Amino acid sequence: MTQLTLEMPESVFAVLHQAPKDFVQEMRTAAAVKWYELGRLSQGRAAEIAGLTRARFIDALSRYRVSPFQYTAEELIEELRDVD
Repeated sequence: MTQLTLEMPESVFAVLHQAPKDFVQEMRTAAAVKWYELGRLSQGRAAEIAGLTRARFIDALSRYRVSPFQYTAEELIEELRDVD
């Protein structure tokens, strides 16, 4: 596993009311959620980056108000038409 080092002002943790360890977890989750939302990652890969199970990642999607589905309404309608 690759380790990254970020320099952050100490004031960030106070403003966010988070310990550094919690901040790192939140940043991983936020990045994974955004990349998933943009369609750059699958749910499974995004969950892995976030360090979460897939079920917990889906919960995180809900907290960030991101749909767990990577289909547009039009794509879903088209797919449902193909089933008939």
